[in-house]
Amino acid sequence: MSFIDNLKNRYSNGNIVDKLIYINIAVFVLTLLISVLQGLYKGEINWIVAWFSLDDEYSSLLKKPWSIITYGFLHADFLHILMNVLVLHFIGHLFVAFFTEKQLLSFYILGTFFGGLLFIFSQNYFPLFEGKSSLLVGASAGISAIFIGIAAYMPNYQLKLRFIGFVKLWYLAAFWLALDIIALVGNNAGGHFAHLGGSLFGFLYIAIANNKEIDLFNGISSLFKTKKKPLKTVYKSTKKTTNPEKNTDLTQQQIDAILDKISKSGYDTLTKTEKEFLFRQGKNKKLSEKLIHP
Repeated sequence: MSFIDNLKNRYSNGNIVDKLIYINIAVFVLTLLISVLQGLYKGEINWIVAWFSLDDEYSSLLKKPWSIITYGFLHADFLHILMNVLVLHFIGHLFVAFFTEKQLLSFYILGTFFGGLLFIFSQNYFPLFEGKSSLLVGASAGISAIFIGIAAYMPNYQLKLRFIGFVKLWYLAAFWLALDIIALVGNNAGGHFAHLGGSLFGFLYIAIANNKEIDLFNGISSLFKTKKKPLKTVYKSTKKTTNPEKNTDLTQQQIDAILDKISKSGYDTLTKTEKEFLFRQGKNKKLSEKLIHP
């Protein structure tokens, strides 16, 4: 199998996180090649960047309406794309472990959209940016929406970091936000406003989706409903059991205790016996609902 065929196979068999990573890398490589060719002919700016990056003027949305989304697939340099694909890989796969791939794509696209809006607003509102012109590129706004969204959904979930140990997800999200806030007056202030726009969308989306009393957003929140596993038919035993309610209550107490331990310490802290018990009870409807709606 050739290198190209291998890449095609990996792309077709990958999930939405892998596909987004491959697309971003492919666009970055194409942008580099165009820059080299244009450089040979003394071109001033890469035409891909010129057409698909987001300008800081409101009028740019009329001239290039697609740029409010396409800027999220462009990157300034190698370090820029490296950091973004690494975060997308780890946080994205955590996200799809609890939600659907369609929901992750929605977060990426809409986070990019709202990040772009906050970028344009900041460039035209704050005196810091007067007399300056800038272009916005990067997937960070979409990634921020995914990161803050999953952190808002299960803040006490713990990730095991090398040399550090278990860290709650909301600690990492708070650190991520703090870096953006501190950098609002730096050289890349516009980019960090975009990050915060994506983060704000991710947080509000989760808050709205989990609040059933808000009728105005039912159309949007319906996209975020998690999949429920269909009930499976089981055979009816002819054997008589003694006091089934007591056995059910005991099993449910064990399930609740294990779920509480996962919420506080993460799945990796479970013992082998607890993991096997969860696996055996995995087809139970009540357990599925608790795992999906913590």
